[in-house]
Amino acid sequence: MNETAARLIGAARDAAANAHAPYSRFGVGAALLLDDGSIVTGTNFENASYGLSLCAETVALAKANSEGKLRRVIEIGVIGGMLGADGAIAGVDPVRPCGRCRQILNEAAQLSGRDITIHCASADGATVETHSLSDLLPHAFGPADLGIG
Repeated sequence: MNETAARLIGAARDAAANAHAPYSRFGVGAALLLDDGSIVTGTNFENASYGLSLCAETVALAKANSEGKLRRVIEIGVIGGMLGADGAIAGVDPVRPCGRCRQILNEAAQLSGRDITIHCASADGATVETHSLSDLLPHAFGPADLGIG
């Protein structure tokens, strides 16, 4: 794992400790790398009305957007697993962005003109997969399809 991926996975792990996941007990953290080297994090936020829950990636992207930085996202690290009583996550498989999050990541990618790199890690960080967004979401629909970008 390269230094940037390790930094993002570490920040995502720290964010996952703050997950609000009382229903699934599955905590996820996401960390966005911006073009100035800064990191914006997010964690999943569940709701008793399940459809209103937010994924960590969505929270991080919304936070970046609220700071006027949506077009500056270049990479993201995602980690998750079952939450222990101490807030630590556990699991052996890498966590990947869901379809909704891939679409929301695509919005940032098309607005910035970048193909976002996605680092997906197991809870212990021992397994990390690196993908381009275009590989995870080929033929994506986005702002360019509406003549915006």
